[in-house]
Amino acid sequence: MIDVPALARRAPARTLTALRLRMRASELWLIALSVAVGLAAGVLAVLQARAAHGLQQLLYGIGPDDRLSAVQHISAFAALWLPIGGLALGVFTWLARRRRPNPLVDVVEANALYGGALSAIDSAIVCAQTVLSNGVGASVGLEAGYAQAGGAAASWAGRQLKLRRHDMRILVGAGAGAAIGAAFGAPLTGAFYAFEIVIGSYTPSAIAPVAAACLTSVWAADALGGARYAIQIHAARTPDILGYLLYGGLGLFAALAGVLVMRLVGAADRLVRASPIPPLVRPAIGGVLVGALALASPQVLSAGHGALHLDLAVGAPLAVLAVVFLIKIAASAASLGFGFRGGLFFASLFLGALLGQIYAGLLDYTPIPEHLSPENAALVGMGALAVAVVGGPLTMSFLVLETTQDFAVTAATLAAALIASTVVRERFGYSFSTWRLHLRGETIRSARDIGWIRTLTAGRMMRRDPQTMAASATVAEFRRRFPLGSTQRVILLDDAGCYCGLVITASAYGENVSPEATVAGLAVSEDITLSPDLNIADVMHLFETTETDELAVVDTKGQVLGLLAEAYVTRRYASELERQHLDLYGEGRD
Repeated sequence: MIDVPALARRAPARTLTALRLRMRASELWLIALSVAVGLAAGVLAVLQARAAHGLQQLLYGIGPDDRLSAVQHISAFAALWLPIGGLALGVFTWLARRRRPNPLVDVVEANALYGGALSAIDSAIVCAQTVLSNGVGASVGLEAGYAQAGGAAASWAGRQLKLRRHDMRILVGAGAGAAIGAAFGAPLTGAFYAFEIVIGSYTPSAIAPVAAACLTSVWAADALGGARYAIQIHAARTPDILGYLLYGGLGLFAALAGVLVMRLVGAADRLVRASPIPPLVRPAIGGVLVGALALASPQVLSAGHGALHLDLAVGAPLAVLAVVFLIKIAASAASLGFGFRGGLFFASLFLGALLGQIYAGLLDYTPIPEHLSPENAALVGMGALAVAVVGGPLTMSFLVLETTQDFAVTAATLAAALIASTVVRERFGYSFSTWRLHLRGETIRSARDIGWIRTLTAGRMMRRDPQTMAASATVAEFRRRFPLGSTQRVILLDDAGCYCGLVITASAYGENVSPEATVAGLAVSEDITLSPDLNIADVMHLFETTETDELAVVDTKGQVLGLLAEAYVTRRYASELERQHLDLYGEGRD
């Protein structure tokens, strides 16, 4: 008799297994999955934007088409919503940390270290913190929440289908990039955000999945009527050769400003952490500071989308632009340093537009015959400063292209962005996403996959059955037990069974070695051992510096765990690099 309920239970499992096999064997199925991820990313981006803007409407009384940073002024009573919202965020974060004590992993860290694995619960917490922070008016953007939600949706789908590590990283990058593309209505910007910021490289195998996800997300956001981060700045005129040189100078100033922003945020974070202020109330105090700055200029509120267009439309004086530029930096540093959650993507675009206008205005007071239009300078400064802070020269250049459809201004932006990127990389070395991880003790500088290096530890690579012998034994005993050719090295143990050196077997057969002597006198590498948690890069460095061929792996108590040879480590490292190379070009599928 056929067990119908049992068959019904097994049917989904069989379907999932079939999908897994197809995903591993065919890139077309990965593209199809990317389309679904792009759809989810677009929907989640719209939902977050509406939630944050709805909260701003409720608290500050702005209209559905208004932007908080574009209001003329806010009252002292309205400014109280910042510390109140900060206190609510502090309570929420405190409750979340009781259940999730480990640091929350973002998409860049997940792709760099964990093969794209993102916790859905942790990501939901990050998104809620970001929406609340932006919704109460803190000087942060929603882009971190967008990317986190898109990446988490991709990671969940990838885990269900048990994707291989390389495919998972591509899918997570596609999800995060699709969310950014949906926010700006710019699929190329989203695609290159995925390549440059989240995946960390341009890979032929990633182009189609990322493009499919970004195009789908933009379509989904438009279908839902999502309000884009539209940057309505029109290029004034095509720059000439001197104009390109002047825009290169703007790229240099943008690099310096970007490093200043990141260092101020880091300094604020360190000072707050070192202070006796309880974490529960830190966002509330940050809200007081941001609220005080907002009384001077509401343009510091939220990410600054409305203020960006307002300043260009009214043609603000240089002094006003400079003041807004400085207090916006202060507000962003206070917001992030005191515990508000969010990103600096759009804030850096706003700051860059201000910097570009200031730069163009100052050039008018010089004898240089070329005058830059404020519109063009705002566009170039916007891209250059965003590259200095966030990274991604092509990401920001395509954002300008999709905004203006002007290739000449886009080329000027790319030139300035490359200068800014080079200066920041040489003199600072981090983007904002990796700078925050650096402050936490990580060493990654991009989303390039180095997680495999950390997983290949001495404990995983060692030979677990090394030959051992008591250090008090005589050379004669050693010769009887280990004839020439039987083994290359023997580990010596003291009376407590702990490591006390290595003996090269051939050294015990030297002409001048007395059979009655103890083998302890032949020991080498007595003080050089490997810890089982050392990664492959550290192991190779230790072999190189000590000029040894084999080393013992011991625990903290001195107990021998195994033996590791330099030749094996080198072969394993080369094998992993070859696998990475095959994955890069999409040749690693079954």
